Amino acid sequence: MSYQPPAIRKVNVVRYVTPLREGGSLPAIVEADDDFLYVAKFRGAGQGTKALIADLIGAELARAAGLKVPELVLVDLDEAFGRTEPDEEIQDLLKGSTGTNLGVHYLSGAISYDPAVNGADPLLASKIVWLDALLTNVDRTAKNTNMLVWNRELWLIDFGACLYFHHSWDNWEQQAILPFTNIKAHVLLAQASQLAEVNEVLTSLLTPDLLSVIIQSIPDDWLKGHGTPDEMRRVYHEFLTRRVAASSILLKEAQDARAKLI
Repeated sequence: MSYQPPAIRKVNVVRYVTPLREGGSLPAIVEADDDFLYVAKFRGAGQGTKALIADLIGAELARAAGLKVPELVLVDLDEAFGRTEPDEEIQDLLKGSTGTNLGVHYLSGAISYDPAVNGADPLLASKIVWLDALLTNVDRTAKNTNMLVWNRELWLIDFGACLYFHHSWDNWEQQAILPFTNIKAHVLLAQASQLAEVNEVLTSLLTPDLLSVIIQSIPDDWLKGHGTPDEMRRVYHEFLTRRVAASSILLKEAQDARAKLI
């Protein structure tokens, strides 16, 4: 039976709890009308909706691969939230983020993955390394792992730096089949001893139909600046389809980088 991505729920922000002053995007913990807390990623932040698109695609592909990812929701932010915030920087961010944003279920009590303390199963490490090579994720290094340990399990967060081709859209066809040289800095590369096995499994799992379902879940108003929403969806779909088809190139780059590392 093929994997079916879960439908992404929609919620409304009822309370801005606290900013998370990490990086330049100023995500925040918010409470929604379903009584849960979420880490909100705002469309008004530096990378705009492109970071939200990358986060959504990356997280849902990770979930499809059997990796632990917090639930994603589409978070609607009313314009009133920007009026009462005393911090001018946050006020401007909220005013610029009216409408649909991205929320990630808040894992209360989770701790950051520390490569000096926490290990990773070889199969799990291999899946994460392979997926990050596919997504061109430049942001899973020892300095910034973007992984949490929660209930003794490894959870992936923040795929916003993935798919960097969409910040320029130049030569995306060529970029789709290029090796990902930054994989050499991946925090889990040394443990990723089952890359070949993972490559076989995940290339079969990540079908064009599955990619289409995930890409179709991107809100229309996030898809602006490079054609119509449907035209942009087609580029994302074609980019990822070509990248999966070129997985042998990505695999060799990761294996060669790992051989030099160990």
